[in-house]
Amino acid sequence: MAGSVFLSNATINITGSGAAVDLSDQASTCTITVGRRALDSTAFGDLGEMKSPGLKFWECDITFYLNYGAGEVEATLYDLLNNGSFSMVVSPSGTTESASNPEYTLSNGYLESFTPLASSQGQLAVVSFSATGGNWTRDIVSP
Repeated sequence: MAGSVFLSNATINITGSGAAVDLSDQASTCTITVGRRALDSTAFGDLGEMKSPGLKFWECDITFYLNYGAGEVEATLYDLLNNGSFSMVVSPSGTTESASNPEYTLSNGYLESFTPLASSQGQLAVVSFSATGGNWTRDIVSP
């Protein structure tokens, strides 16, 4: 079976109330889960549980190295929390989308909470980011 090896190097650009901020160099993990919610459509007489596709969903989980200052992780996440909604663009590797590097774009995303301070002696401080809600698209065509 033919296969290929992919070295992950996600690009992460987030836009809150200001300009887009590239936080790719501050992240150590990035996971996107997309799908549709299952709706119960079981009717009388069905011999098993039936499901129908519901609304699409997006979940994006990122672990960032925590740092402070304008345009850095803490300031950006604080802005997203106060702004109410945000957009973000994530690609597996680089910013040029293609069939081998799809670009996922979220609009009207929601950040429920984040931990602005997480310190342990002798450890790098990290913060977990979890975005949910909004509308997402997948693009493989370079502009």
